[in-house]
Amino acid sequence: MYKTIAFNGKFFGAELTGVHRVAEQLIAATDALIAEQSGDSADYALVIRNSVKVPSYRKILCVRENPLVRRMHRIAWEQLYLPLARRKDFILNLCNLGPLFHHDSATLIHDAQVYSAPESYSLSFRLWYKLLFFFIGRRHKLIVTVSEFSRRELVHYGVASADKIVVVHNGCDHVLQIRPDEGRLATLNLAPRRFVLALANTQKHKNIAVLLKAFAKSELQDVTLVLFGGAKKADFEDLGHVVPPNVQFAGWVTDPELVGLMINAGALAFPSLTEGFGLPPLEAMALGCPVVAAPFGALPEVCGKAALYADPFDPDEWSLKIRTVLDDEAVRQSLISAGRRQAGIFTWKQAARNLVDAVKAVTPA
Repeated sequence: MYKTIAFNGKFFGAELTGVHRVAEQLIAATDALIAEQSGDSADYALVIRNSVKVPSYRKILCVRENPLVRRMHRIAWEQLYLPLARRKDFILNLCNLGPLFHHDSATLIHDAQVYSAPESYSLSFRLWYKLLFFFIGRRHKLIVTVSEFSRRELVHYGVASADKIVVVHNGCDHVLQIRPDEGRLATLNLAPRRFVLALANTQKHKNIAVLLKAFAKSELQDVTLVLFGGAKKADFEDLGHVVPPNVQFAGWVTDPELVGLMINAGALAFPSLTEGFGLPPLEAMALGCPVVAAPFGALPEVCGKAALYADPFDPDEWSLKIRTVLDDEAVRQSLISAGRRQAGIFTWKQAARNLVDAVKAVTPA
């Protein structure tokens, strides 16, 4: 193998996203894995852009950038400085993009949504990602993705050939290590099991519109829909959506607050029209929160038979399935048990093992 496997740490210090969370978990799990494997001859490093705080690792060395380039824009840092500074290393990019001019690289591309759901992204964003995907898929030695669905999509849209793409499913067991904070229940005046959680996201493919329509119906008037995340009521209304009175916006929540909401929620609703993986449903399952999801994208692959599925274009069906989860105790308990089993399949240790094995397969012995 290469003397050093270098993680691209550009994302540290940036606004936290789901993609960044996955990268953090993968790096931490890889560190724990290589600490157990005394026979691994490669060194591992995390290369970061600035003086931001990063977790402590047992085996992964944290390498901070040359002070002379600290003011370099993050794109220039990734495309110019990183491949030059680590030109003898194998670079692991975990957040969709990576340096174009470094052939000895592996890049984790989570999904193909800039192709399949273009209306969810700005024109400049789509063009930039498509440009980089085109070259990354051809130049980098390995493309990693998070589901068989995403693998098929990346092949379909010509990002990379099937023989170059390896699937490494995400883990979800990190939520079991988070101590819940139930303070938001009092703040939002929520009764346990009488509210449903969903993402506050206005991207069209997230399809929150179907939930707004479902919760406007009389069948769900006594249930609260709690939307967590960055989008506000005005953001949905500006797009022409009608927000019924039984919808509350929790805003950004901390990890302990989200866990506190999930363990008390009647269900998590996830009506996405496409997902590369779909981590929130698995996190909810791990915590004993039933899931109602759309049978689209990678959700059937990830959730298996442990979720109730509803037509993402039918508010009546969402109303019915949510009502069933809330009121039918036999169905509810069955979903909780099946959900915990399903979530138990997806661990970060297994994800790290699959990632390390995939990298070893394309690097010289």
